[in-house]
Amino acid sequence: MTEALVRQTRDGGSSIRRPGREKSLGSARGTVLAFDFGLKRIGVAVGEWETRLAHPLETIAEETVARRFERIAALLQVWRPVELVVGLPLTLEGEAHALTRRCRRFANQLHGRFGLPVHLVDERLTSVEAEARLREVGARAHRHRQAVDQVAAQRILEDHFAQAMAHAAA
Repeated sequence: MTEALVRQTRDGGSSIRRPGREKSLGSARGTVLAFDFGLKRIGVAVGEWETRLAHPLETIAEETVARRFERIAALLQVWRPVELVVGLPLTLEGEAHALTRRCRRFANQLHGRFGLPVHLVDERLTSVEAEARLREVGARAHRHRQAVDQVAAQRILEDHFAQAMAHAAA
């Protein structure tokens, strides 16, 4: 079996890739799913490389890990993504904390189970931004916690697309 590579990116993120599956931004095509990982819920967003637009998709609130991965497998079956993105929780100072390790494990499990490239993206303040976006449209974040998770995943995916554009321009 091919070993996964974990690579630190210039912007402080990291990615998990299989050798031989590298691609340049110019040839980036297809669907991408992003995850805002949490211990109780996982927000999911979907986007397309061609348009670099991301949209909230759903919140996975299954009780067991097995059921969560069943739901993720179903989403992958429907959307057929070319890669996955996982928000990496860090402190405001950029340091790892307890959830960071769990999130990296989740990313490794995604890669191991589904064999797709998985990119870790700094998710600092994405939930705060998601709550602000929901307030702008009149939703109350505390009543729409699942929507916050989805919009946070959307923001994570938007950041991934923006980082790829900045990297390509450099």
